[in-house]
Amino acid sequence: MAEEFYVTAGTKEEQYQALLPQIDALIAGERDLIANMANLSAVLKAQFDFFWVGFYLVRKDELVLGPFQGPLACTRIGKGKGVCGRAWEQQEILVVPDVNAFPGHIACSSQSNSELVIPLMKEGAVIGVLDVDSEYLDYFDEVDVRYLQRIAERLTGCIQLKPI
Repeated sequence: MAEEFYVTAGTKEEQYQALLPQIDALIAGERDLIANMANLSAVLKAQFDFFWVGFYLVRKDELVLGPFQGPLACTRIGKGKGVCGRAWEQQEILVVPDVNAFPGHIACSSQSNSELVIPLMKEGAVIGVLDVDSEYLDYFDEVDVRYLQRIAERLTGCIQLKPI
């Protein structure tokens, strides 16, 4: 496990490319989902200064707030509700350029204007979501999708599920 993290400069893609080996070192040997989510939230917030970045975990019929960085967040989200609940229900990545135009958006913070949600898949099922918010409209692009999906896959690949 890495004990240090280095914020890097460059294009968004160069930053993600420099971040991936650091993430690999950070989560190497750590199989606890919560510990890895906490560190990944901190690393992503530090590197990209996202308005909000964190995780929600599937608990029965709702998503429950997990580790995050940023302002206070919604604690529970129903399946199919808001961007996170819809990504869970549809088992697909959602990029929302303007959350105010998204039907059923849950405004945990009025300062959030765009959002990217990536389902965390393990053994064919969604176990949670990675949720990233920006205070800017139309902030997320295919570079964010590609690399955050890789980060989500690294996270789910290193953890061992326990009965909830």
